[in-house]
Amino acid sequence: MRLIWLGLGWLSVSLGVLGIALPLLPTTPFLLLAAYSFARSSQRFHDWLVEHPRLGPPIRDWREHGAIRRRAKVAAMVALAAALGISLAAGMAWWVIGLQAATAVGVVTFILTRPSGPREGTEPQ
Repeated sequence: MRLIWLGLGWLSVSLGVLGIALPLLPTTPFLLLAAYSFARSSQRFHDWLVEHPRLGPPIRDWREHGAIRRRAKVAAMVALAAALGISLAAGMAWWVIGLQAATAVGVVTFILTRPSGPREGTEPQ
């Protein structure tokens, strides 16, 4: 089972890193899944990920404050709007666009109800 968690952790890190460059692929959820997976398989990799200067801050923000940084919130909403716009431009079926829009509303609601830092309205350092 340890190898499965380890594999899932590295797959999640890979997808999270790809998400940094690809606008429609989320980064933070994959990093959170990687941290969860590494916590069950390798303390060394877990510590590396959580303490990483680039990948660690979103994980620590979520764990310590349930927070999503303002910049990440904006990026997520832009990506959701872009995906919906692409679907509209591609002439997707109305039910696909409706399902996508309903999902986007749920995701945006969740994102906007999370704090942006230790205190609402402050950017974590």
